[in-house]
Amino acid sequence: MLRTIKVIHTLVWGIMVTAIFYVLYVGITGEKRGSVWIAVGLVALETGVLLVNRWSCPFSDVAARYTEEQPDNFDIYLPQWLAKHNKTIFGILFGAGLLLVLLRSFFLGWK
Repeated sequence: MLRTIKVIHTLVWGIMVTAIFYVLYVGITGEKRGSVWIAVGLVALETGVLLVNRWSCPFSDVAARYTEEQPDNFDIYLPQWLAKHNKTIFGILFGAGLLLVLLRSFFLGWK
């Protein structure tokens, strides 16, 4: 069961990282794309889930039931260093992308 949780968690993580990079890409390139707001909403929803769960992913809680060993990547197929710094790395990338998208939306204009 732990393997199944790790696969699902990794797939969800991949979707979220894709959304984060998409927001960053649109922010950097300035390509006007209405779909960027879907990606922003998806990341905002994920952030809300993390906040409600005391900044922990619900998949981690479920995975913890199936193992006593809990290194940073026990619940996901990521290198341990990335699992440990995941929220910081991708939070900064998303914040930068969102800031650029907002600046382009309200001040800089789109291409």
